[in-house]
Amino acid sequence: MELPPAPTGADAVSPQAIDGVVMARLYGEPLFAMPNDLYIPPDALEVFLEAFQGPLDLLLYLIRKQNFNILDIPMADVTRQYLRYVDQIRKHNLELAADYLLMAAMLIEIKSRMLLPPKKTDEGQEAEDPRAELVRRLLEYEQMKLAAARIDQMPVLGRDYLRAQVTIEQAIAPRFPDVEVADIRDAWADIMRRAKLHQHHRITREQLSVREYMGMVLRRLQGERFVEFRDMFDVTRGHSVMVVTFIAMLELARERLLELTQAEAFAPIYVRLAYQPS
Repeated sequence: MELPPAPTGADAVSPQAIDGVVMARLYGEPLFAMPNDLYIPPDALEVFLEAFQGPLDLLLYLIRKQNFNILDIPMADVTRQYLRYVDQIRKHNLELAADYLLMAAMLIEIKSRMLLPPKKTDEGQEAEDPRAELVRRLLEYEQMKLAAARIDQMPVLGRDYLRAQVTIEQAIAPRFPDVEVADIRDAWADIMRRAKLHQHHRITREQLSVREYMGMVLRRLQGERFVEFRDMFDVTRGHSVMVVTFIAMLELARERLLELTQAEAFAPIYVRLAYQPS
């Protein structure tokens, strides 16, 4: 029986490595022991269990954690625990500890004032509890902290939900601009100016019916897709006929039997039947 060839190169493993335990791999190569020149910084393995926003946050945490009455704070116990935490901060970040040291000095001052016999005010009243100002600050801070927590729990765009976007495909249909009253007035004034060119000095009495001319306008538009507004008037028949025709067209437009439209702003006005397909 022939034995398989022995591994060579990267596949070969020394007898000592076979009995060892691989601790890690560096660039694909197994490490069976820690390098002698390996340096681990002291701060690399630090673990911060609590992160506080400031001295008041730390002080409130110590009070609430031990169920102390915030209106009757045991200053000795709280100050002792507070100073223990400040000592830990001073070892690593002296600048950060400055604010905490100021609060520690305030706690020590309050405790010292509590040890002295109380003095009455000039009015003969009992002096205020040395802890009163600190209690007020703690209660205000706790209210603001709870309010900030409630605001943070509210849904936030981009964090808790995304704005829905819907694309609606609309049919490509031309929308003609609405005809303004001023445009109709200008068109009517232009027709009246043209009518003056065909004036006759003939005085007659003619009975004109708006309802009759409404029917004439409808018959004029039958079978027509669009008719220019100015072509709806017969300037040779005088002002009275044009006035009645104009009133008839306004009545038809009010009853939604007639449509006035333009191709674009300041363009000529066109007339068509409202029920006729475009």
